[in-house]
Amino acid sequence: MAEFDFDAVVVGAGAVGLACGYALSKRGLAVAVLEQEAAIGQGVSSRNSEVIHGGLYYPTGSLKARLCVAGRRALYPFLEAHHVDFDRCGKLVVATTVDEVGRLDAILEQALTNGVDGIAPLSKAEALALEPELKCEGALISPQSGVFDSHGYMLALQGEIEAGGGAVVLSTPFEGAAPLAGGGFSVRAGGEAPTGLTCRYLVTAPGLSAQAVAARIEGFPKATIPKGHYGKGMYFRLAGKAPFSRLIYPPPIHGALGTHYRRDLGGQAVFGPDLTYVDALDYSVDPAAAPAFAAYIRKFWPGLPDGALSPDYAGIRPKLHGPDEPQPDFRLDGKDAHGLESLVALFGIESPGLTSSLAIGEEVASRLGL
Repeated sequence: MAEFDFDAVVVGAGAVGLACGYALSKRGLAVAVLEQEAAIGQGVSSRNSEVIHGGLYYPTGSLKARLCVAGRRALYPFLEAHHVDFDRCGKLVVATTVDEVGRLDAILEQALTNGVDGIAPLSKAEALALEPELKCEGALISPQSGVFDSHGYMLALQGEIEAGGGAVVLSTPFEGAAPLAGGGFSVRAGGEAPTGLTCRYLVTAPGLSAQAVAARIEGFPKATIPKGHYGKGMYFRLAGKAPFSRLIYPPPIHGALGTHYRRDLGGQAVFGPDLTYVDALDYSVDPAAAPAFAAYIRKFWPGLPDGALSPDYAGIRPKLHGPDEPQPDFRLDGKDAHGLESLVALFGIESPGLTSSLAIGEEVASRLGL
């Protein structure tokens, strides 16, 4: 069998790429994770809600449903074992009007189908007993939902890869790859010290640049690369005391979960994200959006003081659907999709990708036959 520089190369050192590297490293493989930025987790992974999702909403049998539930079940023990901060605070999905109560029934049915642990309906009185400042007509409680230190999580994954003899190589953009005659790939990496290396397995998990990376792999059929869209979400921070201890979510909107509330690990209240489609990576937060945010928030928290919101940050989600298109599943494309042996290419890993990441890594390893 041919000698390779590494058993596996993973493109992208965000949460999902690192989780893939960790899953392969656990199987005794020597892994190199290539990252174009100067630090891990600088893309989608550093600009999200840091929420641990229960897996309530996703269609029956979808990868999102299965991997979110499995990923969440694996995530808490991993965080505990690696001393990464988290708060299993629970989440309320709230109906702010009588008309929305029926939507909660549908979400509950889907959550039970998906095997979500502990999900239960609450009456208006029960919800208000938990969160007195809330305005709602009913709610669902997801006790396994929470928030966590996503960067601490990624550092723990990096540590596991390196402890297994692997490497996370920063400031090293992926330039291209080509299949080798005897199996495996030759990989070209750039940066200040361009290099070539060989590997038996190749995994691409670069988030927002998934399409561009796939297009730089020789023999990857262009027709199988899904069109990508940038879904921008802004966040606003509250000045003053956090009003709720649990996550508060309205029923989901088309293409996203809607603007929600969380109390971060520092005890501050953050609202977001909204959803707008953009053509470029624009991380600005428009202060003029504050009144619209406030109006939305007051549906479930009428006590929001005037002028209490300040622009915080924005993220971009790698979506596979446009504004008026149905939301597709995760894409973990193996040989059956693109025809190339020993390659898994990930597309559209947006929410709940962070929660699902450990399970995505296991699924990728499985699809590589490991």
